[in-house]
Amino acid sequence: LLPSDGRVLVEGQATSDWDPIRLRRHIGYVIQDAGLFPHFTVAENVGLVPKLEHWDAARIKTRTDELLSLVGLDPGEFAQRRPAQLSGGQRQRVGVARALGVDPSILLMDEPFGALDPVTRAELQHEFSELARRLGKTIVFVTHDLREALLLATRIVLLQAGRIVASSAPQEFLRIDQPEVQAFTASLHAVPGVSA
Repeated sequence: LLPSDGRVLVEGQATSDWDPIRLRRHIGYVIQDAGLFPHFTVAENVGLVPKLEHWDAARIKTRTDELLSLVGLDPGEFAQRRPAQLSGGQRQRVGVARALGVDPSILLMDEPFGALDPVTRAELQHEFSELARRLGKTIVFVTHDLREALLLATRIVLLQAGRIVASSAPQEFLRIDQPEVQAFTASLHAVPGVSA
């Protein structure tokens, strides 16, 4: 969607000035519950964007194997499986690998761990934190869970009705005296051992 007012910049260029297909392929996208194509194998899901970019088969296989290994899935064991043959956590790992297919500089992760059980969610949050540190990419991570934001973010941006109402480092966020921020930080008081 084009902005109705103002400009959204991606790498210093307004989104309205980008070719929409180039822009979409320039951003890796991970969604809740992975959004994998059920009729594709894991390898086909991960290699989808490289294939759309006309990479040759050998290069796609090399990249797919590299990415599966990066997210902790042995290519020899998982590449030929279908999404239905994977656990929720494994599907999310494949979703992350697919998002990294053509090595985009930006990842957009839209509540990627929201549909997972608490144990798998905590495990993937830890793995994601390590992966983010190693990759050094810009990652926009959408979540409604303040604990998750505090754990994973270097900057928290709170939106309300399409406007930024707060933007700060995680520990500073907890001290912002603003009603919408206070509503989110109040949710932490219900958790023993966490204080705002």
